[in-house]
Amino acid sequence: MKKIPSFTIDHNRLLRGIYVSRKDEVGNEVVTTFDIRMKEPNREPALGQGALHTIEHLAATFLRNHPVWADKIVYWGPMGCLTGNYLLMKGDLESADIVDLMKETFRFVAGFEGDVPGAAPQDCGNYLLHDLPMAKWESAKYLHEVLEHITDANLHYPQRED
Repeated sequence: MKKIPSFTIDHNRLLRGIYVSRKDEVGNEVVTTFDIRMKEPNREPALGQGALHTIEHLAATFLRNHPVWADKIVYWGPMGCLTGNYLLMKGDLESADIVDLMKETFRFVAGFEGDVPGAAPQDCGNYLLHDLPMAKWESAKYLHEVLEHITDANLHYPQRED
């Protein structure tokens, strides 16, 4: 079988950042898939499942209620490798277009207090798998170390060298 595009990215050189993973035409609309990479693959520990699950709940809730961007949000969810999230948005967008939105999102998660939205048995398929303190810690780390100092190297996938 042909390799899918996400398996052709050089994960050995991939930094934490915001990347355009793909763009798809759906009807008359372009849907941009972003790779919101919070961990350097294979070089630092992956996100804990509970933390990532909590980030998913908080970020999805924040984004779908955002006063400017809500109507553009299609999906926010975790990567299977536990190194980040995918964000699907309506529109032909570039990584730089959503840096401020990601800063807002991770600032929200890092500062969140209270009950995690949707973390109840009637709302979630694994409501016990949440870790708010680690979600806040990981979000603050990503915000302060990556998003607040973002460069082109964190916005464009590295070229493969093979």
